[in-house]
Amino acid sequence: MAVVAAPRPLLGAVLLLFVSAAWGSAFPLMKDLIDRLPVEDLLAERYLIAALTLLLIRPNCLRGLSRETWINGVVLGIVFGVGQTAQAMALDSLPSAVSGFAVGCSVVITPILALILFKAKVPRRIWAGVVLALAGMTAFTLMRGVEDHEVSVIALAVTLSAAALYSGHTLMLGQMSKGRAFHPFALTVVQLFTIGLLTGAVGARDGISVPADLPDWLLLAHLSVISCALGFLARSYGQAHVPAVPSGILMSSQPVWVAVIAVIWFDEPVGWSMVVGGGLMAAAMLLALPARSGVLGKERGKPDLRAISRVAAQALADRKIKRVDPLRLTGGDPVPYIAKSACAKTQSCPWHTRSLKGGGEPSLERLIERATLIVRARSLPGPGCCQSVTLLGRCLCDLMEESEGGRTGRLPRWFRSE
Repeated sequence: MAVVAAPRPLLGAVLLLFVSAAWGSAFPLMKDLIDRLPVEDLLAERYLIAALTLLLIRPNCLRGLSRETWINGVVLGIVFGVGQTAQAMALDSLPSAVSGFAVGCSVVITPILALILFKAKVPRRIWAGVVLALAGMTAFTLMRGVEDHEVSVIALAVTLSAAALYSGHTLMLGQMSKGRAFHPFALTVVQLFTIGLLTGAVGARDGISVPADLPDWLLLAHLSVISCALGFLARSYGQAHVPAVPSGILMSSQPVWVAVIAVIWFDEPVGWSMVVGGGLMAAAMLLALPARSGVLGKERGKPDLRAISRVAAQALADRKIKRVDPLRLTGGDPVPYIAKSACAKTQSCPWHTRSLKGGGEPSLERLIERATLIVRARSLPGPGCCQSVTLLGRCLCDLMEESEGGRTGRLPRWFRSE
């Protein structure tokens, strides 16, 4: 099973826009099919067929899954399934416009929950996209008029709770996608089975009804395969590349696709609410798209300082690894490597007396400090350098003069002769 690689925000944005279009196409079809099938039965059949479709595509996707993946998939399925069931049960007590607006409030609930639960900082650009998405949702629902229907406060609260569950589902999936063992395909299959079984348990009280003719079966096939199976699969892969809050903005564009389908296939006239709402949603999607820097959640043009610091720390750590130095001094024989065992007297050996505490040989910091002092001592006149730097009781300037006068090849007196 594949593990999602490095983030590709543009690919994730395209996948999430497909999710929005797939789910948006389901609304008019669901509205037509609900007149002939109970909503609980329709949800159960839709999700179970979607799970079986993905399982037929990859029959071995559930084999060898870790316990963590199973638990994550079941939890995601329960969260989303409870939200679907609550929304369906409250739909009869609310006007469709009010219900759609309440569900669309998840675009605002998502960043608030991210701030409360994960202390996630949302950039101003994304907050602006959230506000525009909510305004577009208002134009598509409330501005188009509310039919003469009594609004139940309890049903409205239940629908808002469903929206909060959808937001939690988005945040949970975003957090799971950051793990090393993230299996989008298998996770999608597990949560689809969980949603199907949960909604099926609710609908089984009065028995499960199935479509009666071929056109209804074709509608159910579209709802199951395109809107549900491919939609959830694209969402799992898309959220692995795009953070949760921008994902919520991109997926909130469902009313745009609903309006497009209504105009093209159902000959619905284009009104001002569609134009205003479509423009606001388009602006929100543009703000949610990845910045040129390729990193969502960052201000445009600003570098990721944490990533740069990690790279710099790794480079410094690599520099501290001891390697064989292939460089040789010009103008003479190479300086021989002198082992610590060559010291006649361990107490007077420079590796023992001049190293840092706890080390067996000079550290990189001590060598850099020594080189800096030598360079500075060359510019000091007279005995000043001897007063500032000494090495085993001898003047550093004298040692440099001896090295410049010629190379004798003899080892210092503190090394034993072979």
